[in-house]
Amino acid sequence: MALELNKKEIDIKAAAKKAIKDDKLLAELLENLWSKNENIRYNSHKILFFITEENPQKLYPKWDYLVEFLDSDNTYHKLSAVHLLANLTKVDKKNKFDKIFKKFYGLLEDKSFITAAYVCGASGKIAKAKPKLQTKITNRLLSIDKTHHQQERKDLIKAYIFEAFEQYFDQAKNKKKIIEFVRRQMDCQSPKTKKAAKEFLKRIGSNS
Repeated sequence: MALELNKKEIDIKAAAKKAIKDDKLLAELLENLWSKNENIRYNSHKILFFITEENPQKLYPKWDYLVEFLDSDNTYHKLSAVHLLANLTKVDKKNKFDKIFKKFYGLLEDKSFITAAYVCGASGKIAKAKPKLQTKITNRLLSIDKTHHQQERKDLIKAYIFEAFEQYFDQAKNKKKIIEFVRRQMDCQSPKTKKAAKEFLKRIGSNS
Protein backbone atom coordinates (compact mmCIF):
# COMPACT_ATOMS: atom_id res chain seq x y z
CA MET A 1 0.00 0.00 0.00
CA ALA A 2 2.89 2.36 0.71
CA LEU A 3 4.07 2.18 -2.90
CA GLU A 4 0.54 2.62 -4.17
CA LEU A 5 0.05 5.70 -2.02
CA ASN A 6 3.05 7.29 -3.65
CA LYS A 7 1.26 7.34 -7.01
CA LYS A 8 -0.61 10.42 -8.14
CA GLU A 9 -3.71 8.45 -9.09
CA ILE A 10 -5.05 5.62 -6.96
CA ASP A 11 -8.39 3.90 -6.49
CA ILE A 12 -9.63 5.74 -3.39
CA LYS A 13 -12.77 3.65 -2.96
CA ALA A 14 -10.92 0.33 -3.16
CA ALA A 15 -8.22 1.54 -0.77
CA ALA A 16 -10.86 2.75 1.69
CA LYS A 17 -12.62 -0.62 1.65
CA LYS A 18 -9.32 -2.32 2.47
CA ALA A 19 -8.58 0.11 5.30
CA ILE A 20 -12.00 -0.35 6.88
CA LYS A 21 -11.25 -4.07 7.22
CA ASP A 22 -7.59 -3.67 8.21
CA ASP A 23 -6.86 -1.75 11.41
CA LYS A 24 -3.12 -1.83 10.75
CA LEU A 25 -3.62 -0.19 7.36
CA LEU A 26 -5.99 2.36 8.87
CA ALA A 27 -3.37 3.26 11.48
CA GLU A 28 -0.81 3.66 8.70
CA LEU A 29 -3.08 6.05 6.81
CA LEU A 30 -3.62 8.14 9.92
CA GLU A 31 0.14 8.30 10.55
CA ASN A 32 0.64 9.28 6.90
CA LEU A 33 -1.24 12.53 7.48
CA TRP A 34 2.07 13.75 8.94
CA SER A 35 4.08 12.54 5.94
CA LYS A 36 6.42 14.96 4.18
CA ASN A 37 5.77 13.07 0.94
CA GLU A 38 2.86 15.02 -0.53
CA ASN A 39 1.50 12.15 -2.64
CA ILE A 40 1.41 9.83 0.36
CA ARG A 41 -0.06 12.48 2.64
CA TYR A 42 -2.73 13.63 0.20
CA ASN A 43 -3.75 10.13 -0.92
CA SER A 44 -4.01 9.04 2.70
CA HIS A 45 -6.20 12.05 3.42
CA LYS A 46 -8.48 11.27 0.46
CA ILE A 47 -8.93 7.68 1.61
CA LEU A 48 -9.68 8.75 5.18
CA PHE A 49 -12.06 11.42 3.91
CA PHE A 50 -13.92 8.76 1.92
CA ILE A 51 -14.18 6.64 5.06
CA THR A 52 -15.56 9.56 7.10
CA GLU A 53 -18.24 10.02 4.46
CA GLU A 54 -19.18 6.35 4.04
CA ASN A 55 -18.35 4.82 7.43
CA PRO A 56 -17.65 7.63 9.94
CA GLN A 57 -18.07 5.35 12.95
CA LYS A 58 -14.83 3.64 11.93
CA LEU A 59 -12.79 6.80 12.43
CA TYR A 60 -14.72 8.41 15.27
CA PRO A 61 -12.47 6.71 17.90
CA LYS A 62 -9.58 8.64 16.31
CA TRP A 63 -11.20 12.01 16.99
CA ASP A 64 -8.66 13.17 19.57
CA TYR A 65 -5.79 12.17 17.29
CA LEU A 66 -7.23 14.25 14.45
CA VAL A 67 -7.74 17.26 16.74
CA GLU A 68 -3.96 17.41 17.21
CA PHE A 69 -3.60 18.49 13.58
CA LEU A 70 -5.50 21.70 14.28
CA ASP A 71 -2.46 22.91 16.23
CA SER A 72 0.03 22.17 13.46
CA ASP A 73 2.01 24.95 11.80
CA ASN A 74 1.38 23.20 8.49
CA THR A 75 -1.70 24.47 6.64
CA TYR A 76 -2.31 21.12 4.93
CA HIS A 77 -2.39 19.37 8.29
CA LYS A 78 -5.05 21.77 9.52
CA LEU A 79 -7.10 21.43 6.36
CA SER A 80 -7.12 17.64 6.70
CA ALA A 81 -8.35 17.88 10.26
CA VAL A 82 -11.03 20.43 9.36
CA HIS A 83 -12.44 18.18 6.63
CA LEU A 84 -12.27 14.94 8.59
CA LEU A 85 -13.64 16.32 11.86
CA ALA A 86 -16.49 18.06 10.07
CA ASN A 87 -17.53 14.73 8.57
CA LEU A 88 -17.31 13.01 11.93
CA THR A 89 -19.67 15.44 13.65
CA LYS A 90 -22.61 13.45 12.28
CA VAL A 91 -21.66 10.55 14.58
CA ASP A 92 -20.37 12.68 17.46
CA LYS A 93 -22.60 11.19 20.13
CA LYS A 94 -20.20 12.25 22.89
CA ASN A 95 -20.41 15.90 21.82
CA LYS A 96 -16.66 16.14 21.42
CA PHE A 97 -17.00 18.94 18.89
CA ASP A 98 -18.53 21.18 21.55
CA LYS A 99 -15.24 20.93 23.47
CA ILE A 100 -13.13 22.01 20.49
CA PHE A 101 -15.54 24.64 19.15
CA LYS A 102 -13.34 27.53 20.26
CA LYS A 103 -10.18 25.94 18.83
CA PHE A 104 -11.90 25.01 15.54
CA TYR A 105 -13.38 28.45 14.92
CA GLY A 106 -10.24 30.09 16.20
CA LEU A 107 -8.84 29.02 12.83
CA LEU A 108 -10.84 31.85 11.26
CA GLU A 109 -7.87 33.90 12.49
CA ASP A 110 -5.31 31.50 11.05
CA LYS A 111 -2.33 33.01 9.23
CA SER A 112 -3.62 31.41 6.04
CA PHE A 113 -6.94 32.68 4.74
CA ILE A 114 -7.31 29.29 3.00
CA THR A 115 -7.67 27.65 6.40
CA ALA A 116 -10.33 30.17 7.36
CA ALA A 117 -12.13 29.57 4.07
CA TYR A 118 -12.21 25.82 4.58
CA VAL A 119 -13.45 26.18 8.14
CA CYS A 120 -16.32 28.24 6.78
CA GLY A 121 -16.99 25.79 3.98
CA ALA A 122 -17.11 22.86 6.40
CA SER A 123 -19.52 24.68 8.70
CA GLY A 124 -22.61 23.65 6.77
CA LYS A 125 -22.02 19.98 7.54
CA ILE A 126 -21.32 20.78 11.17
CA ALA A 127 -24.41 22.94 11.57
CA LYS A 128 -26.61 20.22 10.11
CA ALA A 129 -25.08 17.61 12.40
CA LYS A 130 -25.18 19.91 15.45
CA PRO A 131 -28.50 21.82 15.41
CA LYS A 132 -27.91 23.14 18.93
CA LEU A 133 -24.75 24.87 17.74
CA GLN A 134 -26.26 26.43 14.62
CA THR A 135 -26.79 29.91 16.01
CA LYS A 136 -23.31 29.93 17.52
CA ILE A 137 -21.82 28.80 14.20
CA THR A 138 -23.81 31.38 12.26
CA ASN A 139 -22.58 34.17 14.51
CA ARG A 140 -18.96 33.14 13.99
CA LEU A 141 -19.41 33.12 10.21
CA LEU A 142 -21.19 36.48 10.25
CA SER A 143 -18.22 37.99 12.10
CA ILE A 144 -15.72 37.20 9.32
CA ASP A 145 -15.13 40.92 8.67
CA LYS A 146 -13.69 41.23 12.18
CA THR A 147 -10.82 38.86 11.37
CA HIS A 148 -7.30 40.05 10.51
CA HIS A 149 -7.36 38.99 6.85
CA GLN A 150 -7.13 41.57 4.07
CA GLN A 151 -10.51 42.71 2.82
CA GLU A 152 -10.14 41.12 -0.60
CA ARG A 153 -9.47 37.79 1.08
CA LYS A 154 -12.38 38.18 3.45
CA ASP A 155 -14.56 38.72 0.41
CA LEU A 156 -13.30 35.46 -1.10
CA ILE A 157 -13.98 33.62 2.15
CA LYS A 158 -17.58 34.82 2.07
CA ALA A 159 -18.32 32.62 -0.95
CA TYR A 160 -17.53 29.61 1.28
CA ILE A 161 -19.80 31.05 3.96
CA PHE A 162 -22.69 31.21 1.49
CA GLU A 163 -22.15 27.53 0.68
CA ALA A 164 -22.35 26.70 4.37
CA PHE A 165 -25.46 28.80 4.96
CA GLU A 166 -27.25 27.12 2.09
CA GLN A 167 -26.81 23.70 3.67
CA TYR A 168 -28.75 24.62 6.78
CA PHE A 169 -30.62 27.81 5.93
CA ASP A 170 -34.03 26.12 6.17
CA GLN A 171 -33.26 25.18 9.79
CA ALA A 172 -31.53 28.43 10.77
CA LYS A 173 -33.19 30.53 13.45
CA ASN A 174 -31.62 33.81 12.38
CA LYS A 175 -32.50 33.82 8.68
CA LYS A 176 -32.89 37.60 8.65
CA LYS A 177 -29.28 38.18 9.74
CA ILE A 178 -28.04 35.72 7.14
CA ILE A 179 -30.00 37.37 4.34
CA GLU A 180 -28.84 40.85 5.38
CA PHE A 181 -25.23 39.66 5.43
CA VAL A 182 -25.47 38.09 1.99
CA ARG A 183 -27.16 41.16 0.52
CA ARG A 184 -24.33 43.38 1.74
CA GLN A 185 -21.89 41.31 -0.28
CA MET A 186 -23.54 42.38 -3.54
CA ASP A 187 -21.13 45.33 -3.35
CA CYS A 188 -17.98 43.45 -2.33
CA GLN A 189 -14.69 43.44 -4.24
CA SER A 190 -14.85 39.82 -5.40
CA PRO A 191 -16.83 39.16 -8.63
CA LYS A 192 -17.06 35.49 -7.62
CA THR A 193 -18.57 36.36 -4.25
CA LYS A 194 -20.98 38.91 -5.73
CA LYS A 195 -22.21 36.25 -8.14
CA ALA A 196 -22.48 33.70 -5.33
CA ALA A 197 -24.47 36.18 -3.22
CA LYS A 198 -26.90 36.81 -6.07
CA GLU A 199 -27.33 33.08 -6.68
CA PHE A 200 -27.81 32.35 -2.97
CA LEU A 201 -30.56 34.97 -2.65
CA LYS A 202 -32.23 33.68 -5.79
CA ARG A 203 -32.24 30.10 -4.54
CA ILE A 204 -33.79 31.02 -1.21
CA GLY A 205 -36.34 33.26 -2.93
CA SER A 206 -35.03 36.53 -1.51
CA ASN A 207 -33.26 38.25 -4.38
CA SER A 208 -35.01 41.58 -4.09
